[in-house]
Amino acid sequence: MANVIDITGLPPERILFSPSPLAELGAALHALSEPGHHPGLHGWVTATNAGLKTDLADRLCEADFLWRSSRSDILLPARPGATLAEELDELDKIDDERFVAAAFEINCSPAYTRPTPSPLVDADERARVREMAAARGPRQAAFTDRMLTDPDGLRVWLRRLLEDCEQAFFGDIWRRVSIQLAADARHKTELLRHKGLAETLSATSRALSLEDAQDGSGSGSTRILVDKLARGRTTAFANAADPGVTFLPTSFGWPHLLFSHAPGWRPVLQYPVASPELPAPAALELVQQRLEALGHPMRMQLCRTLSRGPHTTGELATAFGITSPEVSRHIAMLKKAGLIQTRRRGRYVLHQLDLQVVARLGSDFLEGVLR
Repeated sequence: MANVIDITGLPPERILFSPSPLAELGAALHALSEPGHHPGLHGWVTATNAGLKTDLADRLCEADFLWRSSRSDILLPARPGATLAEELDELDKIDDERFVAAAFEINCSPAYTRPTPSPLVDADERARVREMAAARGPRQAAFTDRMLTDPDGLRVWLRRLLEDCEQAFFGDIWRRVSIQLAADARHKTELLRHKGLAETLSATSRALSLEDAQDGSGSGSTRILVDKLARGRTTAFANAADPGVTFLPTSFGWPHLLFSHAPGWRPVLQYPVASPELPAPAALELVQQRLEALGHPMRMQLCRTLSRGPHTTGELATAFGITSPEVSRHIAMLKKAGLIQTRRRGRYVLHQLDLQVVARLGSDFLEGVLR
């Protein structure tokens, strides 16, 4: 299964490799909120969370839907700046409707690849994001209401939160990792210049490749293929004012390969520069039982979504275009194999992939669902 970026006619100089402090902060915050995704970072996550002041930790919990299940597009700048302050200044220039629409691009949204109205102006979209927020608890519901009723005030609050993260822990991290990320970006830029895009993509991630397709008339297209369990299609000219594709290296990202491709936005890919070791696999009989549960393609799709955060049966049915009873049958199979955790929050029943169990299946499966 491949996501597609059509780059037909795009000059090579419009392909950008650059580190981004905002994107790296987003990756670090994701690791802090979902340590199960990142078994190689457990030591750092434990130490950093333990060192957070209570006020900062509470505020991070309020806003964590921006980076927990999936990374909001506002955290993946298409034109990275040299400092976090520069990138936050650019973020401040986005109008409220566009900012809020991007902020509420959370996982399991079937409308991501279609232009949708902002929840600030559309009642149906506003009801959808409120319902998804309510399923995730009162803290996120309250945050969502604040953004919908006072977007300007919430944006000021969010900027201060990110600035406080820089002062508390991220500033030291960025000084340490930015040298490595800048070196990787320079290397990929030189590789692109001297060896071409196909070899550069291969060196960036094994999930990336280049396809040149010819039709019967002799004309053709050039496309970047992104091997992920989710489907997406965009063009390098999606943002007519700034055509191109941006690649952001990250030291926190493995095993994720993030692909931001909302309509009207320049495509952005955030790729990891290193892969840590994973836990040893489980006993053979457990592996066999779990692999049998994953033999259905729809269950693989469900695992991909549930790896990013908890979801209700109704949300999954809407996202995949199947009935709630069908979802329940697949969930039951995954639960029987011990791959799914389920908990109740008020009237909502939330399902989530058990990433510690998944890690024991091996790095190929873990990277496949989390990519």
